Amino acid sequence: MKMDQNQNPSPQNNNENGPKNKQPILMLLICIMVVMFLVNLLTMTMQGGSGEIKYSEFVDLLEQGKVQEVQIKGETLRVTLKEQQRMGVKKEVYTVLSEDKTDLVKRLERAGVNDYYTEKPNVVMEILFSLISLIVPIVLMFFLLNMLFRRMNKNGGMMGGVGKSKAKAYVQKETGITFKDVAGQDEAKESLQEVVDFLHNPGKYTAIGAKLPKGALLVGPPGTGKTLLAKAVAGEAHVPFFSLSGSDFVEMFVGVGASRVRDLFEEAKKNAPCIIFIDEVDAIGKSRDSRFGGNDEREQTLNQLLAEMDGFDTSKGLLILAATNRPEVLDPALLRPGRFDRRVIVDRPDLKGRISILKVHAKNVSLDETVDLEGIALATSGAVGSDLANMVNEAAILAVKNGRQAVSQKDLLEAVEVVLVGKEKKDRILSKEERKIVSYHEVGHALVSALQKDSEPVQKITIVPRTMGALGYVMHVPEEEKFLNTRKELEAMLVGYLGGRAAEEIVFDTVTTGAANDIEQATKIARAMITQYGMSDRFGLMGLAESQNQYLDGRSMLNCGDSTATEIDHEVMKLLKKSYDEAKRLLSENREALDKIAEFLIQKETITGKEFMKIFHEIKGIKEPTEEVAAVEAEIKE
Repeated sequence: MKMDQNQNPSPQNNNENGPKNKQPILMLLICIMVVMFLVNLLTMTMQGGSGEIKYSEFVDLLEQGKVQEVQIKGETLRVTLKEQQRMGVKKEVYTVLSEDKTDLVKRLERAGVNDYYTEKPNVVMEILFSLISLIVPIVLMFFLLNMLFRRMNKNGGMMGGVGKSKAKAYVQKETGITFKDVAGQDEAKESLQEVVDFLHNPGKYTAIGAKLPKGALLVGPPGTGKTLLAKAVAGEAHVPFFSLSGSDFVEMFVGVGASRVRDLFEEAKKNAPCIIFIDEVDAIGKSRDSRFGGNDEREQTLNQLLAEMDGFDTSKGLLILAATNRPEVLDPALLRPGRFDRRVIVDRPDLKGRISILKVHAKNVSLDETVDLEGIALATSGAVGSDLANMVNEAAILAVKNGRQAVSQKDLLEAVEVVLVGKEKKDRILSKEERKIVSYHEVGHALVSALQKDSEPVQKITIVPRTMGALGYVMHVPEEEKFLNTRKELEAMLVGYLGGRAAEEIVFDTVTTGAANDIEQATKIARAMITQYGMSDRFGLMGLAESQNQYLDGRSMLNCGDSTATEIDHEVMKLLKKSYDEAKRLLSENREALDKIAEFLIQKETITGKEFMKIFHEIKGIKEPTEEVAAVEAEIKE
């Protein structure tokens, strides 16, 4: 249930009577101003045509007998004309006297205008009237703005609630999420379950002298379930849950963010025990570094957050959770014990975790007997929870699209490909020559992998273009979950990445742009082997780079001099050339297998890993079941 911030106990409701009682006064003043404006507008309308004319024009009107009345006021003449725009409305004009008043009187008498009189100017009254007309609107405007700002302050901050916290308040019924809905993060759940138990049973902890951690920082890549874990904590604890993003504090006005932090903690203290969750806390928690210029608004917001985290009593059950995927940029003062006491790592799930996540997302999806979630989990190494949820949903959509009542393993595998490389582009027709080049390129990757002992097995080869730019690809599926890679395995990866370019050069005696991504990935691995993994004979165990944005793109930054960086480039080129030569050697020695498998792939466009290995074993003289080999041979001959 969303909590209305005006639904507080009676003392606060009584305080709100003041602004409500002043509302009629404010409306009355506004009405008076509107009436004054309308009266002024009406007067100007009734005097329509009034304005200043030249004295010569006044003389002409006088001689033409169009003047009815003249009022002489100092050097100004107020002239009433005989012409009328409508009944009861006099037309008046003004002019400046340009001759002697005696001559003017004679001129009026000759023209038959007897209605004229002289009004002596009252200088004091004119000055007083000018002052009143200038000061009264300013005072009235100041009074109205003062009342308006005071009312805004009481109802949510200056300028319509700019300084008011934007936190969304939930309770357990609205979040509807518990730890049962979170899978694949057992260690993170265990850390947070202790916090929930403290909120439920604080006595058994305080009896021994333990205190509730003031805050817990959830750290991990995007999509791993940090926000979901925070909501699960609130759902399990059955306490109010204030949720907002770090960017909600920041505005263009300096001081607004600090005001919102104060307001958030005041509301949380009123509703304690409760949980405050700040997503993307790095938006306000970046390190206060003045080397490249500071940000006053962000730093004031951070200072206020630090002060508030020091200022509340943990015994009241107030817990702060925050999530980020950039912990390295956070201010050290925010990470010290006493503020965020715990750092909970929410990393990419392992094989067991991916299987659990797939089961959670598939529990409401109809699955047929062919579904093997463990096989899908093996094929999605490195995927996070949001990726897996998307894959299950895409598989369900594919099943409906194909007119089936349940999701099959084929649907799930296709969904994995849709998420990783995009949908098939069946309308893109490659030329005969391009199909041949793409086919040899992809078979080059697959064949090099099959010829190396330390490579991952091939699951699928296709030359059907995909929406993410791939004209074809080879899908590898590991036999088991791995957390470490040996030097030989990394070298095998390099040879595998460069196998496509090697096949192009061997068969067509030229190369294409199709290997751009392969070269990029191979260069990244080779550079990491030399600068981070200590796998270079020249540099040995020397660390030459440090990781940046560990949970985002995993980029590394060189930590060495320019001359060393040049030597690193030479080592990378040397390692890549060695791998490329190895790829060309393997393919040249197995040219027959390369040609036959490429021809088969051109005909079928997509082949499975089993079909690929059957052809390869047959060419290498490895015995296979006779019927299956005959079927594959028949397809090739056709």
